[in-house]
Amino acid sequence: MPLFGKPKYTIVRIKKKDIPDGLWTKCEGCSEALYNKALEENLKVCPKCGYHFTLDAKERVKTIIDEGTFNEFDQDMTSLDPLSFKGPKTYKDKLSEDQAATGLVDAVITGEGALSGKKVSIAVTDSRFIMGSMGSVVGEKITRAIEFATKEKLPLIIVSGSGGGARMYEGMYSLMQMAKTSVALSSHNKAGLLFISVLTNPTMAGVMASFAGLGDVIIAEPKALIGFTGPRVIEQTIKQKLPPGFQRSEFLVEHGLIDMIVNRKSLKSTLFSLIDYLG
Repeated sequence: MPLFGKPKYTIVRIKKKDIPDGLWTKCEGCSEALYNKALEENLKVCPKCGYHFTLDAKERVKTIIDEGTFNEFDQDMTSLDPLSFKGPKTYKDKLSEDQAATGLVDAVITGEGALSGKKVSIAVTDSRFIMGSMGSVVGEKITRAIEFATKEKLPLIIVSGSGGGARMYEGMYSLMQMAKTSVALSSHNKAGLLFISVLTNPTMAGVMASFAGLGDVIIAEPKALIGFTGPRVIEQTIKQKLPPGFQRSEFLVEHGLIDMIVNRKSLKSTLFSLIDYLG
């Protein structure tokens, strides 16, 4: 028998446990891996860099309106297809797809509720539904929420998240909503009532050019993209390089377009303070 025999090894095979999908999210601001439950508890704000993830309309209502007090308006109002629009997809197909994907009937939720005990009228657009664009239903629902606030002498809050502006699937009907919402806000203002506009990422085009830009107080979330058209189109048009951060909240508050930038976690308390003092 040889002095040094062949060593005996025990091979241990460790099976890597599968990690379930949907537990972690990569931060778009700092690339940190964030545990989804902790992220949701932090109102979808990155605890490391403060990046604000998008909230859908229902989530947004929950962050602002006291639990159990929200009464939604016009839940079943749906868009028609006045142009019988046909393209790669018909307008009816696009509506059906986004309704199934988001659980919404259209791109806005409106209603009344209590904000830290104070009754308000509120509208929240949702960028997931045809980019949060404003068609006849969005314009009508927002107008009705404004008119309700005027009739009941309530403060009004509109939270905008729209990268689509006017919804051109509906042609001129969509453009009419800019005037209609603005006229309703004029009546609300003449009644001496407070309108607070909250701008989230993104708030662009016809939405920003109408009701979103008409607040008595205009608040924005950090680093939100805000403007009429995108910076690339502007640069191509004016043949000039835009300043760094152009159309972001921080640039716009410095130049007077918006009044303040408020972190999402402080938004409800800030809205309450403004309503308590001005409303």
